[in-house]
Amino acid sequence: MGSDSKTYLETDSYGRKKVINACMAPCAIEKGMRLIGGKWTGSIIYHLKDGPVRFNDLTRMLGGASKKMIDQRLKELEAKNMVIRKVISDRPVAVTYELTDFGRSALDILDRLRVWSESNAL
Repeated sequence: MGSDSKTYLETDSYGRKKVINACMAPCAIEKGMRLIGGKWTGSIIYHLKDGPVRFNDLTRMLGGASKKMIDQRLKELEAKNMVIRKVISDRPVAVTYELTDFGRSALDILDRLRVWSESNAL
């Protein structure tokens, strides 16, 4: 179904409603939300906006998230080509994370979401 097809309801002569052009697959909004809408995912992307960040520094920035949760989300973002993981030291192990161009492309959306949340006292 193309993005120009509108979903709407029709009512027949018996008062029964029928959906025309129902979404049969996730729409573009749902696909985007699946990518950046996971718990802590948007915040992780947003905190990487200024350049590479070490894992421990990122966990400090996201005080309410566990290290396990942050690690899991970073792995998901890396698999989706939104984040690059770089090993900067083997002993002790130290890594940084930074956004790819694809990851950076989500920053405008996340910033608008932040402004909307703040302006509506969410």
